[in-house]
Amino acid sequence: MAEKEVILTIEGLKRLEEELELLKTLKRREVAERIKQAIEFGDISENSEYDDAKNEQAFIEGRIITLEKMLRNARVIDDLEGSEIVALGTTIVLRDKDYGDEEEYTIVGSAEADPTSNKISNESPVGKAVLGQPKGVIVEVNVPAGILHYEIVDIR
Repeated sequence: MAEKEVILTIEGLKRLEEELELLKTLKRREVAERIKQAIEFGDISENSEYDDAKNEQAFIEGRIITLEKMLRNARVIDDLEGSEIVALGTTIVLRDKDYGDEEEYTIVGSAEADPTSNKISNESPVGKAVLGQPKGVIVEVNVPAGILHYEIVDIR
């Protein structure tokens, strides 16, 4: 089975590379030191510091494996200046046709999605609905609460 392609912006790629470097260097050393100190306390069978440090070590190693896999399967997209259609990496302004509210979103791959920063995944309902669409189009988005209607007001 082929591994899933991870779509990233240049910014997202840098962020993942920085996290990986931090985990491989500083965090690995810190947790190794905590384990060493816990072992020095003696009996590790009832040593909560040892257990906590080992659990953190397992988490760090798992995250390193995940990040390495993501970076190995990464496809970097460039920000598309002056794009005529919505694509990965574009920033769009959507107007809710029912309420008139406008929101700005950047379309990113699922690995970079962060709704609190208005970065929505190309795999999300809104992302799927707007991809490939030009400015001025009204899209329907099926969500659990019903159907939402958005107009693509601007593409940058």
